[in-house]
Amino acid sequence: MKKIKTAIVGTGFMGKVHAENVRRLGNVEIAAVVGSRQETADKFAEAMSIPFATSDLKVVLENKEIEAVHICTPNVDHFPMSLAAIEAGKAVLCEKPMTMTVKEARELVAGAKAKNAVNCVQHNLRYYPVVQQMRQMIASGELGEILIVQGTYSQDWLLYDTDWNWRLDAKSNGKLRVMGDIGSHWMDMIQHLTGQEITELCADLSIFHKNRKRPKGSVETFSGKKATDAEVDSFPIETEDFGMVLLHLGERTRGAFTVSQMSAGCKNYFAFQIFGTKAGVAWNQEQPDTLWIGHRNEPNQILIKDGSLFHPAAASFADLPGGHSEGYDDSHKQVFKRFYAKVADANAPVDYPTFEDGLHGMILLEKVSESAEKRSWVTV
Repeated sequence: MKKIKTAIVGTGFMGKVHAENVRRLGNVEIAAVVGSRQETADKFAEAMSIPFATSDLKVVLENKEIEAVHICTPNVDHFPMSLAAIEAGKAVLCEKPMTMTVKEARELVAGAKAKNAVNCVQHNLRYYPVVQQMRQMIASGELGEILIVQGTYSQDWLLYDTDWNWRLDAKSNGKLRVMGDIGSHWMDMIQHLTGQEITELCADLSIFHKNRKRPKGSVETFSGKKATDAEVDSFPIETEDFGMVLLHLGERTRGAFTVSQMSAGCKNYFAFQIFGTKAGVAWNQEQPDTLWIGHRNEPNQILIKDGSLFHPAAASFADLPGGHSEGYDDSHKQVFKRFYAKVADANAPVDYPTFEDGLHGMILLEKVSESAEKRSWVTV
């Protein structure tokens, strides 16, 4: 098996997730890490046993042995770093949301096409085994015509005004926060499962903490829930804490969802229900191996993840036997496995989300913002 050298760009929560799960593939070696400062890069490299650390992305891009890079930085850096990597001839896997604007997303898509670069946007949540089983059930007609989609993506890690993360600063995160961070996952997922695109939407966004207490120092994502004695300053908030969207998919399907980073008790509650003319399905990321199947005239069902009982196309996303949980880390691994198969072999199928998906996601986020500002329905 061909050994592929890659680099991780970003040393926070997502950098760790990417580094740990790309190593599970066996044929991919992390040759370098890029941090915002040499100190943080060195610390990450030591903790993860990575041989080279730098704060200069250019040094990594000039290394001909490194074939791919993972962009796991704040959103503001996604576009320039991804474009530089593409122009340097690297395969690029970028976290979502892919860019800060639709214009940047279009440039990335065009750049990747011009260089024939392998490219991926990390919508990993598609690839829980049970979720893929739902997709195959819908595609095979087991739910009938899809009529209704609904759900939420709710978290609580920014509930207090003392909670802080770089995403709270629009200059680093972009115009939309909770919609961009987790609403992008919900919209991507529902389209991936139903095979239908969102055609119209109506959004409402709310900021509950107009000012927050920002620590005078860095805070890793999800790590700052408990108050400390660190010095803080008051920071005005421009991005939403909560959002809700009504939507149309295709001509007939209707739906609604909410997103929140201030819902007490919801740690990573990504949930949706899809109802058709024959049956319904429901799933919750906090119980990733369980699928609820609803019926009108017979008992409802609970299906526990077991690849041997799944549709064949869904079974390929379950690497462990039934009863052995496959969760958040595994969803990343499934994307990486398919991305690096393409890096190793240009003839391998594109069985992962690409920059085209990232562009579509940015268009949807732009429409959410437009709708909220106009307080009206908009056409996608």
